Amino acid sequence: MISPVGHYEPIAREGYAFIIPPALAAFGFWWQSYPWLSFLFLLISVGIALFFRNPERATPEDQAIVLSPADGRVAQIEPSVESGNIPGRSFKRISIFMSIFDVHVNRWPVSGKVRKITHVPGAFVDARDPAASLTNEHNSIVLDTTDGPIEVVQIAGMIARRIACWVREGDQVRQGERLGLIRFGSRLDVYLPENFTFTVDIGTKVSAGMTIIAKKVDSTAD
Repeated sequence: MISPVGHYEPIAREGYAFIIPPALAAFGFWWQSYPWLSFLFLLISVGIALFFRNPERATPEDQAIVLSPADGRVAQIEPSVESGNIPGRSFKRISIFMSIFDVHVNRWPVSGKVRKITHVPGAFVDARDPAASLTNEHNSIVLDTTDGPIEVVQIAGMIARRIACWVREGDQVRQGERLGLIRFGSRLDVYLPENFTFTVDIGTKVSAGMTIIAKKVDSTAD
């Protein structure tokens, strides 16, 4: 079945619980004639709303490429790793770190069918730490694709304490569509088959659903 994802609001719905209280406080302080406090809480509300922004993006759909699943910077590239959720295979892994200033809505790097979703409790160390992939609280999504299984992992950071996943096992998902978000600074890992090669380097600034981070290797090329 087609994924029921319908999170197209300009502000992700998970943000309302954080945006409304300071907005109400701003109104209350304005009503009580405390303009500076009112302005401060209004700024806080606007800042939180910006964090939860959910922009529309025109994304390509091509199974020969892999799109960035997150806004941020490439923090780590590993040429050969294993995945505990897809045993018996070797993968290439790319890790993207999202600061609090980046859009935190995640998007599918490729199209496929959701095979398995696993949420694992854990620590909340700095998401830029290579150990975060194993020690931090994370949400693993295994996707069956035309090139075999891949894994997308949403990883919480020091400040991020909630991971939202907007799909279910069995959903058919499309490259570039929204898959979820992580609140307040975090990291996202992608495990790719060995027949893909990365097109970005560590430190590269990437945009979810727009930046090509890997391409399929042409096995017929000389």
